[in-house]
Amino acid sequence: MDLGIAGRTAIVGGASAGIGRAIAEALVAEGVQVVLSSRDPERTATAAAEVGAAAGIAWDTSDVTGADRLVDAAEAAVGPIDIVVVNTGGPPADPDPLSLGDEQWEDAHRHLVRAPMALLRRTLPGMRQRRWGRVVGVASTSVREPLPALVLSNAERSAALAAFKTLSREVAGDGVTINTLLTGRIATRRMEAIHGSMDAARAAAADAVPAGRLGLPEEMASAAAFLCSERAAYVTGAALPVDGGLLRGT
Repeated sequence: MDLGIAGRTAIVGGASAGIGRAIAEALVAEGVQVVLSSRDPERTATAAAEVGAAAGIAWDTSDVTGADRLVDAAEAAVGPIDIVVVNTGGPPADPDPLSLGDEQWEDAHRHLVRAPMALLRRTLPGMRQRRWGRVVGVASTSVREPLPALVLSNAERSAALAAFKTLSREVAGDGVTINTLLTGRIATRRMEAIHGSMDAARAAAADAVPAGRLGLPEEMASAAAFLCSERAAYVTGAALPVDGGLLRGT
């Protein structure tokens, strides 16, 4: 299937590894000029070269103002941005939610809500003016069924999803779509960290996930590439689980 996005431009966040990198690879394969971004400059540059991205630009989302620098550098490299993939690593587990202080809440809000919104403030106006654009957020199934010991992620990702849904209605008439992928149990370093080892993560998935296994970053990337495509022009405001049937609700 031709996704119809060859020649388009994209910023893909959190793309030095895992799901973000897989999405960057999928878009490059479709002929998109990808600007790959992640927090660490060295890893960003290495991943960009390996993926075949047009550029690699580091951005630590703890500095919300860095969104402006990222977009300036990305536009200098590839021109106006058509596609934005918002993908930010989650905060650490919090076994005792009531022990969390204001600083930890503010840090999670900055990474998961304020930084993505700063990026969209810079990129959505141009998409609307050109009457074409795609935004894909990478969130978690926890926005539907909160996970224990992850109250920061549960709350702040839910806030980001609500913001994306609201914005999707504002820009739908301008040829811009905004959708969110709800990540289930995917074979990434974060899943390994949560379970202590990848073997333990696989064993847990075999018991908990109806599909009987962990998902692959490439499976997330396939869904993301479709949502970025011409073929998905009438899909907006959606929250799509990629979870092997994990969510129980409809």
